[in-house]
Amino acid sequence: MYRVWNFLTNYSLLLIFGALIALVWANLDLIAPVAGDPHYWADAYHNFVEFVIWDHAPIGHYHAAHIAATDPTFAEMVAAGAEVHTEADGTQFVYGEGHRTLTLHYLVNDLLMAFFFAIAAKEVWEAVALENGSLRGKKAATPLFATAGGMFGPIAVYLGLAAVMGSETYSAVANGWAIPTATDIAFSYLIGRLVFGAGHPAVRFLLLLAIADDAAGLIILAVFYPSGELAPVWLLLSLGAAVAVFLLANWLPRKLDRGNQDRPNSTWVRKYLSFWPYLLAAAASWYGFMMSGLHPALGLLPIVPTIPHADRAFGIFSEAEQYLTDLLNMIEHALKHPVEIVLFFFGLFNAGVEFSSIGPATWLVLAGLLIGKPVGILLFGWVAAKPLKLGIPQGMRIIDLVVIGFVAAIGFTVSLFVASVAFQAGAVQDAAKMGALFSFAAALVAILAGKLFRVEKQNF
Repeated sequence: MYRVWNFLTNYSLLLIFGALIALVWANLDLIAPVAGDPHYWADAYHNFVEFVIWDHAPIGHYHAAHIAATDPTFAEMVAAGAEVHTEADGTQFVYGEGHRTLTLHYLVNDLLMAFFFAIAAKEVWEAVALENGSLRGKKAATPLFATAGGMFGPIAVYLGLAAVMGSETYSAVANGWAIPTATDIAFSYLIGRLVFGAGHPAVRFLLLLAIADDAAGLIILAVFYPSGELAPVWLLLSLGAAVAVFLLANWLPRKLDRGNQDRPNSTWVRKYLSFWPYLLAAAASWYGFMMSGLHPALGLLPIVPTIPHADRAFGIFSEAEQYLTDLLNMIEHALKHPVEIVLFFFGLFNAGVEFSSIGPATWLVLAGLLIGKPVGILLFGWVAAKPLKLGIPQGMRIIDLVVIGFVAAIGFTVSLFVASVAFQAGAVQDAAKMGALFSFAAALVAILAGKLFRVEKQNF
């Protein structure tokens, strides 16, 4: 329990603190209104978040230039093959060469959050690639099925209810279908231990499900939520950086040391080069993602598998993890405190939602999490355990899958992030973010469900 609490204090409490500051700031107009300006504090918050650090920068939000039909270069660009677009008023234009603007929001969400997703990817990589990884073999089969249910269930509920609300609402909120698919590992794991007890097999099941959910979430972000027009050729830069650093800083030293127990080349690389080759490769990979149109916060993912790693992992909440000294774990340990600060600013820059913005997207996100998650996890978990005869861990009941579903419905961090990329800034995005913040209600529902279904705590 100490290890879990330590993880929460490291990665989540500062995030919550930042989110609370943002919520209070954005709603100060209700508490301390400024005469003559009913949105004074809300506007001040949004101006702070979108503060321009560097206009016409090499990185940042891309602003494509609109060249109207009245511009002399319009005909030349059309003749050269530029696609003609038409605005609502009938005005024709083509996109010209634009510029990038680096804002505080971009710095945190698109650049610094890449380190958070790299840590998440590290846990997924260990679970999948290592011989004793938790997502390998038959032991992971039922949790993986349940994870699929925990993804499809929320999507079906979200889009189904949106369709019932009418075509106008559906069109406005449809792109947020992935928001309720997320599971916050740290908080879900903490509530799982409170409901089931530290020694209950359902806690292990929940952790496997949450890690697999993270993996699926990373794929969804990459595939369905690009940050701009796709230019896949730039991904060759990311791929090339990953291959080059793996061959030169990982594979080649080991090959040269083959048969030599002193491992002089690997030792030299580790001692004198340390993480620097991987940092340079990470910078190149991140830039490739930004230019390709994929969300740059995922830009470090190709580099994580290239970093030398121990031949085993003890698990994200294991006490033994802190004693591993391989380069990948060393990098994770070094990133711990910087990522704490990043998550504080992520909460500060993304959770500033006015309470007046609560709308259909809020309730759709909550319904997806609180209804879709438990129903999907129960249905898919039952299919895997019974008809497919893959079984569930000894000591678990099928009804425990419902409680696990409620625990996994705490979306928070990743749900908040998906909401920020699924919608343009505005009322719908704010409403969806409020749903992500309200997902903490799933903790209370999970505790009540544990009582209702008579979960017997197992602490050892």
